[in-house]
Amino acid sequence: MPLPRPAPGTAHWWVVGILGVGVMVAGVVWFGLASANALSADVTAYRVVSDSVLELDYDVHRPDGAAVRCTIEAQDVRHGRVGTTTDDVPAGARSVHREVTVRTSARAVTGVVASCVRVP
Repeated sequence: MPLPRPAPGTAHWWVVGILGVGVMVAGVVWFGLASANALSADVTAYRVVSDSVLELDYDVHRPDGAAVRCTIEAQDVRHGRVGTTTDDVPAGARSVHREVTVRTSARAVTGVVASCVRVP
């Protein structure tokens, strides 16, 4: 039994469709690999101790247990930065819970993990 052939004049669209599906598959594979190696940090709690101190608890998730440096920010009611500190997380478990104290120049109302990067 012979294979069905595309109608005359439609071969161009078959090529475009096959290339489009190939690009989408490559995008899905790239996104999956990129998110598997991503660092993430989740704030679990924060406490405003005084006008000049904020305590923040957070979890760091890293794919290979590498050493990480996280930047923690304390923010005021307008989301302006009123304090910052860095926290060096040594190599170890893939997920780790951390507690840091941030000194502030004015009363903070929230704390965030601004960034986490691998330390060579």
